[in-house]
Amino acid sequence: MNSAASRRALWAQAFRQRSVWMRALRLGLSVGFLQAVVNQGDHWMSGTADGTVLLKSIVSPLIGFALVLVSAAETWVQRGEEQLQS
Repeated sequence: MNSAASRRALWAQAFRQRSVWMRALRLGLSVGFLQAVVNQGDHWMSGTADGTVLLKSIVSPLIGFALVLVSAAETWVQRGEEQLQS
């Protein structure tokens, strides 16, 4: 198997790992919710939240989740490559 195919296989395996998804849920969503509170909390507290604020409040945790998911998968792939090389 060539290097690119091997790397793709590792990425596919990484996204099937429960630990990768759990890290994304734990860290990504919590940081995303915190970010939403910091950035849109004043609108919610003052009652001036509109559709845009609602959308931002939903998207912020999703962005955090996606970033941590890709980061956790990349870490998993790198460890897999290290094990294959040794």
